[in-house]
Amino acid sequence: MTFREWRLPAALILLGLIPMVAGAGRLTELSTGPVVTPANARFVADPLPVVLHVVGAVVYTILGAFQFVPSLRRRRWHRRAGRVLAPCGLTVAFSGLWMAFAYDLPAHDNDVLAGLRLVFGSAMAVSILLGLAAVLRRDIAQHRRWMVRGYAIGLGAGTQAFTHAPYLIAVGEQPDGNVRAGLVLAGWLINLAVAEWYLRRPDHTTRSRPARQPSADAH
Repeated sequence: MTFREWRLPAALILLGLIPMVAGAGRLTELSTGPVVTPANARFVADPLPVVLHVVGAVVYTILGAFQFVPSLRRRRWHRRAGRVLAPCGLTVAFSGLWMAFAYDLPAHDNDVLAGLRLVFGSAMAVSILLGLAAVLRRDIAQHRRWMVRGYAIGLGAGTQAFTHAPYLIAVGEQPDGNVRAGLVLAGWLINLAVAEWYLRRPDHTTRSRPARQPSADAH
């Protein structure tokens, strides 16, 4: 793998680092029998969905980043990794939907944000399923497009940390209500916009055209 090939996966992993560290902290807290507080009561009462979400997200973020490396796409590793990546992505999406339905809203959230989580969690799951359907048809170009979109949604939490940062610096406290919903939405939309730009680059389009052949590797 050349230095140039390393840049994109390294950037994607760094983008996901903040939510991965936060998730690891949450799992550590749950494993130590924490004192129940308003901030963690929902996780302590029903830890399974958050455990599935965090573990799935860590694997999905790291493994998914390396699916963008051209040299790995030409090897069997890419296909084998995809067989782990897709279930992890679906675990992230469905556990996110599970939490949206099962947990009470935190103090800083509102119904608008709850609705957005349902929309984008569903969109992530649908993207991955459409990607799987495409690869079964040997339509590798469509497979890549849908998998990239699903991955972009999955990395939303990383970008949302940066959309929240200017507000935290300016105001000195966590946003809430519609402001928080707007900042969370911005993170998802930024990721999807970047994903569409990536998919429409001339070099990516050129590489994708011959990928419809049955012998091509899949995500």
